[in-house]
Order: sequence, then C-alpha cells, then structure tokens
Amino acid sequence: MVKVISPAVEILTPLDGEAILKHLELCARNCYKSEDKITSDSARKMVKKLIELGHEAMIEHFSVTVRLTTDIGVLKDLSRHRIASFAVESTRYCLYSKDKFGNELTVMEPPELEKGSEDYDVWLQGMEAMEKAYMDLANRGYKADVCRTLLPHGLKVEMIMTANIREWRHIFKLRCAMAAHPTVRQVMRMLHQKMKEQIPVVFDDITY
Repeated sequence: MVKVISPAVEILTPLDGEAILKHLELCARNCYKSEDKITSDSARKMVKKLIELGHEAMIEHFSVTVRLTTDIGVLKDLSRHRIASFAVESTRYCLYSKDKFGNELTVMEPPELEKGSEDYDVWLQGMEAMEKAYMDLANRGYKADVCRTLLPHGLKVEMIMTANIREWRHIFKLRCAMAAHPTVRQVMRMLHQKMKEQIPVVFDDITY
C-alpha cells in the first residue's frame, strides 16, 4: 500500500543568528568604510536599516542550506528560483520497488483534502492504482526511468536547496503568500518560521 506522509523541513547550515548579523554588518560597512562604528549591539540596527532601505545586496553575503521533504509539485515551483542550488532525489535512478525504499511509493498528504473524507478516498485510490502500475512495470524488469512516467506531482521527494538570505526573503514573500499553491505555501511557511527563529531581524518583516 502506498505510504502517505506530511512535509518536513530541516536547516542543514549551522546557524548562529548574532554571528550572521555581525558578518552582514561587516560586509555592508565596507561600502562606507565605517567599520569604526561597529559595537557590540550595532549589527541588528545596521541590518534592519539595510532591509528598510532596500539595500539587500549586502545580505547576499550569507547562504543557508536546507533539506525539504515535500512533493514534486513543490520542487517544480521552487526550481523556478534561479539564484539557488538544488540536489534532488532522482526518480530516474531511484527504483522504489527495491528494499532500500521499503518496496513502496511514498506520497505527500494533500493539504487541500480532509483525511477520511470521500474526496480524500478518491485521491488515495488513485495513488494506490498508480503504485500498483509502477510496481508491475518494475517487476517486469523495467528500469526506474521507465517506471517514473507513472509518477504524480504528489510523489514524495527529498531536496537539498541552498540560497543566500536575500533570495530566501524573495522566496518567502512569493511562496508563503495566499496566492501560492497550498503545498508550497505549507512547506515554505514551516521553513520561514524556523529561519525567523534562528536568524534575528532579516525575516521579521515577512508576514502572511
């Protein structure tokens, strides 16, 4: 039976929020040669001012890498952001009929459908039919790159993504908004909250 899971986010880059702010301040002050104005508490004020002024080129000087457990639909949305790097679980090389994948397909819980509802059951039946067809092809000796032609947008995918802070701000503004697709909005709001907790100032003004 197909396995259904919820999305997850993990920040892989070790984050020291205060150290990041000090680093960004040092980069910015080089423009004005105002390093002599650095104090123990000046970084927060400096970075906040940079964001208020829209001088966000300076916050490109720190990047964050994350691991997202999400679906192919979210991957397709996020991969449109060009100033980012991606390492993605490959459906061309991962054959899910093998023991290492539990001999099953894993799909993401659809946030739009209420679990236990008739509509959810229709969706689940579709996923199970797709899994059966995938496994049948695999058992007939077809490789992953043939079997994957059956795979839906809802398939679970693990992706590692790296972007600088300015780009993360841009991503969160677009992908946390109500206009974003529910699945990408769900995972990006989870990630935004984690980054907001760990890095002061730089994500505080992004609301939804």
